[in-house]
Amino acid sequence: MKVGDKAPDLLGINEKGEEIRLSNYKGKKVVLYFYPKDSTPGCTAQACNLRDNYAELRQAGYEVIGVSVDSEKSHQKFIEKNSLPFTLIADTDKKLVETFGVWGEKKMCGRSYMGTFRTTFLINEEGTVERIITPKEVKTKEHAAQILME
Repeated sequence: MKVGDKAPDLLGINEKGEEIRLSNYKGKKVVLYFYPKDSTPGCTAQACNLRDNYAELRQAGYEVIGVSVDSEKSHQKFIEKNSLPFTLIADTDKKLVETFGVWGEKKMCGRSYMGTFRTTFLINEEGTVERIITPKEVKTKEHAAQILME
């Protein structure tokens, strides 16, 4: 997925087992953010930063949707523990991370493993990718400000 591409309508299943479609957010811009894992320090910092600035993001016309390959149950705990006001997609079959090109080989402490690259896609009202905040650019503790600066 790159800037100018049309995002798929069906995004996946959220923490409540509901189907999430881009068409449900017609007329709104969508912050589709991919993160590696529920309840890890960086991911919690990022989710809480989006939570703390949620009203501002909504005022700017954005709806926030988080995505990781964790299960619905894991997402429910993460949402509850951190009082997250937005939905999280449980991409357990890795369809969405692969469609968006954010799944791949990562290296940490000298070992390689497959995982999600922390990436945010800003999708306009027509469902087109307008901006991508890449893994090297994402600042977990200032993520909302990064989204709001255009």
